[in-house]
Amino acid sequence: MGGFGASDKKGFRSTTTLSIHGDGISVVPLLPTDFGLPPLPYALALAAFAAATAAVWYRRRPPVTEATVAALAPWMAAGGGLYALYQITAYPGAIAPLFGSPAVYVTVGILVGLVWAGVADRPAEGWSLTTAPGVLVACGSVLLASVLVAAASVGVGRGSVTLLWSGVSIVGAVVLTGAVWAGVRRTDAGTTGLVGVVVVFAHALDGVSTAIGYDLVGVGEQTPLSRIILEIGGSLPTAELIGAGWLFALVKLALAAGIVYFFADYVREAPAEGYLLLGVIAAVGLGPGAHNVVLFALL
Repeated sequence: MGGFGASDKKGFRSTTTLSIHGDGISVVPLLPTDFGLPPLPYALALAAFAAATAAVWYRRRPPVTEATVAALAPWMAAGGGLYALYQITAYPGAIAPLFGSPAVYVTVGILVGLVWAGVADRPAEGWSLTTAPGVLVACGSVLLASVLVAAASVGVGRGSVTLLWSGVSIVGAVVLTGAVWAGVRRTDAGTTGLVGVVVVFAHALDGVSTAIGYDLVGVGEQTPLSRIILEIGGSLPTAELIGAGWLFALVKLALAAGIVYFFADYVREAPAEGYLLLGVIAAVGLGPGAHNVVLFALL
């Protein structure tokens, strides 16, 4: 959930599906407004590279541990930043389709899959460059730093770099992550360890940045379910005092806390599967959250 477009709140274009209610048939949003497959040649190329990467990954069987999954956090954030650059048309036309939605997730997935497979023979714990987590986090950080530098360059060129709301989003997410994790870590949720912290931070960043974007920046929410929650928040008596976004942030925090709590047993019984699924859940929050942060700085 979460993720903004560069249009205002009234500028929604939604992919929809039909549902039947008592008063007839109504149109219900299904997919984010930004969702669209790239042109066929790009789609086929991405599919081929993704299949090849999956085959290499399966053959190499790289370590899936708490540390290696947590090390994917910079990659997740970089994916969100790459998509933000796509939204402001920062890429040359020849490569731009690789960074739309959902293509950008496949593009980054291919890169991280190949790097991960390449460190299959390294220790699965520890953070030095001789370990799998160390290489993963270092490569992801380089990619993320490159994205931020590119975003800053584009912003300076456009004369539109504004860090206030991006900074507030990050600081707010850090504070809320600390508060939520301090509470849930005393329960079984503590079993999820560093990956659990990443999950909470990811959805805190998505929640806080979405609330700020909707109430203060004035950009439009792209995901239909998120938009419904925001609209409910806007219909409450508190909307005039504290805005509509607080409800979305609260839902995201509650969701993250519940997920790490209920995944505790799964992580104990099947650590590799449990951590990997938690990583996917973290990506669903951290990608959109990072996208919002980068986009705010460039509007």
